[in-house]
Amino acid sequence: MAEDIEVRRRRLRFRSWHRGTREVDLILGRFADVCLGAFTEAQLDRYTALLENSDPDIYDWVTGRAAVPAADDTDVLRLLLQFQYGDRTS
Repeated sequence: MAEDIEVRRRRLRFRSWHRGTREVDLILGRFADVCLGAFTEAQLDRYTALLENSDPDIYDWVTGRAAVPAADDTDVLRLLLQFQYGDRTS
């Protein structure tokens, strides 16, 4: 079972780095390299769902150009935003 989750993490890392849009590759690839190792199976499910979105949508959400739809506003997306920008309140 542990091997299965590691295989899944490797596949998600690959998908994160090979999206097709270099900017999103860099955003998601770096995030995946650092964070996926600590994700639960449920978080991996939500990350997989996030990857089903288009690169332009993900880029717009991360850059603040568009509001995140309620269905995609998950703990995983919030972790991605925090990873990308850190605490912007200071």
